[in-house]
Amino acid sequence: MIGAIDIGGTKIAAGAVAPDGRILYRTECATSPTQGFGRGLERIIGLLRESEQHAGGKIKGIGVGSTGPIDPETGIFGTVDNLPGWKGSNLKQPLEHEFGVPVAVENDADAAALGEAAWGAGRGKRRFIYVTISTGIGGGLVFDGELYRGVDQSHPELGHMVVEASGPLCYCGAHGCWEWMAAGPAMVTWVRENAPAGTQLPVDLSAKEICRLAEQGDPLAKKAVEREGYYLGVGLANLVTMYCPDAIALGGGVMASAHLFMDRAREVVRTSCTLVPAEKTEILLARMGADAGVAGAARAWYNRFGKPRQS
Repeated sequence: MIGAIDIGGTKIAAGAVAPDGRILYRTECATSPTQGFGRGLERIIGLLRESEQHAGGKIKGIGVGSTGPIDPETGIFGTVDNLPGWKGSNLKQPLEHEFGVPVAVENDADAAALGEAAWGAGRGKRRFIYVTISTGIGGGLVFDGELYRGVDQSHPELGHMVVEASGPLCYCGAHGCWEWMAAGPAMVTWVRENAPAGTQLPVDLSAKEICRLAEQGDPLAKKAVEREGYYLGVGLANLVTMYCPDAIALGGGVMASAHLFMDRAREVVRTSCTLVPAEKTEILLARMGADAGVAGAARAWYNRFGKPRQS
């Protein structure tokens, strides 16, 4: 049984996970990052103790998937926009000291990719890519069961490939990143910038609301959905052309409305990827849903310290 921690800017989810991927217990709490890393660590330890108690056994290891950057070897946080003040803090050492078990740390998208590859949409696929589309866009690549890493153990930033060179300036320094063209906030920004003069839009307008309006026939929302499908497809076409994977699985909050985007996205892939056998790449939805973070964190531990059986 592995203790699993999924750290985001808003909440921390935790649980106990069996070797076949079953989540034996799951709990969560607010991250409250402005209270500092020390308080966050206290909450993480408490969640793991609670998971042990309710799952009825001792954990043999701890897997962590966290918003990053976070060093997968040392467990030290870099500059994380939504975890202010956590930079330089070491998550790995105090957890190993507290529980006396090995700790594996990964970027949250990499962890989710490992979970989907082993227990979800990528099971049985030799070349698998997981992409999450929500507030941002991220993902992980799992080839022959192993997580792909770049130079210096770096995590490839799929959301920051350029898909529209004339697009808006991203915080990363490039123009027209996939994240800035196809993540949830990109839909909201586009609708606000293209709404007819005098249109009263909700202050808390969201991608989810835009999708709801599109299904009701709202013309502007329908254009936003069409645009989302196009830029989603451009990013996917890049991945298909570069990696020729067996499958790409899509997760994240925006994909709750996948039925509005997928036909357009697949059409972009079909018409763009003419030099590779794009028709053999499955583009499908991730299967682990809300459990992806916790299960992925546990799988990160198995990937580092010992592969379990696959059910």
